[in-house]
Amino acid sequence: MRQTILITGASSGIGRATARHFQARGWNVVASMRNPDAAGDLSTLDHVLVVRLDVLDEGSIDAARDAALARFGGVDVLLNNAGYGAYGPLEAFSMDRIRRQFDTNVIGLLGVTKAFLPHLRERRSGTVVNISSIGGQMTFPLGTLYHGTKFAVEGLSEALHYEREAFGVRVRIVEPGMIATDFGGRSFEFCNDASLVEYQGTVGKLFAHWSRVASSPSPPGLVAEVIWTVVHDETDRLRFRAGGDAEALLSARAEQDDAAFIGGIKREIGLGEEG
Repeated sequence: MRQTILITGASSGIGRATARHFQARGWNVVASMRNPDAAGDLSTLDHVLVVRLDVLDEGSIDAARDAALARFGGVDVLLNNAGYGAYGPLEAFSMDRIRRQFDTNVIGLLGVTKAFLPHLRERRSGTVVNISSIGGQMTFPLGTLYHGTKFAVEGLSEALHYEREAFGVRVRIVEPGMIATDFGGRSFEFCNDASLVEYQGTVGKLFAHWSRVASSPSPPGLVAEVIWTVVHDETDRLRFRAGGDAEALLSARAEQDDAAFIGGIKREIGLGEEG
């Protein structure tokens, strides 16, 4: 019997790669996205249902859930992948932009999960996979908002990991490193105010650093493979890393104290240096 995965943010990047990965291996896939017109050839694949789901729209969440259950009879895996990254000096962000970042990456994820928990609880099985980031365990400069949301995803996932024991549902966290997605495009928001001169040195050095490391990102298919492994893992492991940089940075974070690790990040970016 085919199992079913519902994926948020499936129009591109990790979500799209995961939809293809699971469909090719015999799963039913509910590929959800804000604009179903962006599904492309996903909508032509066998056993794939494309639905509209905007994590900021509670009605669309309920409708997507109901459509998935009507088409496939149940959902075995919920992949919370939708989200974006907001970077820049905190002073440069309006409160509306601050709320949008947390509403999308945290409140939206909670809303989708809450909508599916009654179904999973009734079945007494299933897996919730939350896409975090290396940025849920460590930070880069100017990422107050983005890292704040990903640290929140890590915390809420760990707490939910306890709750689900009452009815047999597993919770997993996937922590990708630098991935070749549109994170630098429509999934990325950078806000700056050049009149805030004290921050501009950090802005310039961070962009220069990103240009260097962005030359060798991991493909989104690598994350899809990790998600496949996560879904089939029978242990009670909570966190899974995706990418060589994720392994290296998070291992260093776990082994070093705050001063040593943060100092290393500052040296890598060139903060505190002249010029």
